[in-house]
Amino acid sequence: MHARGTVEGIYVAPDSGDPMRERDSVEAVAGRGLWGDRYFRERGLYDRRDDLPEATDITLVEREALDAATRDEGTELHPRETRRNVLTRGVPLNHLVDREFRVGDATLVGVRLCEPCSYMESLAGTAGAVDALVHRGGLNANIVDSGSIAVGDDVDF
Repeated sequence: MHARGTVEGIYVAPDSGDPMRERDSVEAVAGRGLWGDRYFRERGLYDRRDDLPEATDITLVEREALDAATRDEGTELHPRETRRNVLTRGVPLNHLVDREFRVGDATLVGVRLCEPCSYMESLAGTAGAVDALVHRGGLNANIVDSGSIAVGDDVDF
C-alpha cells in the first residue's frame, strides 16, 4: 500500500429501501458487512434477487465522483442517496478491483465496480442520477479482516 485517502462519511440502512442513516463509526465484520446494515442482516436487494450479482459486504463511493456528477451533469446527490456505505476522498476506487486495501482498522478487497441502477435513482428521487454516476458509482468490496471504520480514518491503498 502506497497511497492514502480518507473516510468522509459512513451510511447504513437496516432493510432494503430504508433511508440510509449516517454514522460516525461502524464495525466492519469479515464475510458479513457493516454492523446494522441491510447486507449484514442479509436483507439487501442483492440478497433477495437471483437475477443480480452476488451481494458483497460493503460499498464505497468517492466524494470526487459526486462533485463531478454535479459539475458535469448538474446532478446533485447527497452521499446517502447513492446507497453506498462509505464516502471516501482521495481514493481512486475504480482501480481497487481485485486489490486489497485498508479502511480504518478493516482490510477490504475490491470485487467489482458498483454501477448505479434505477432502484438507487428511484430511492434518491433524483432524475439523472444513474447517468451522472455511470463508471463512477463506486466499488463493491468484501471485508477480509474485521475492524472498526470511523469518519476521518485513513484509507490505505
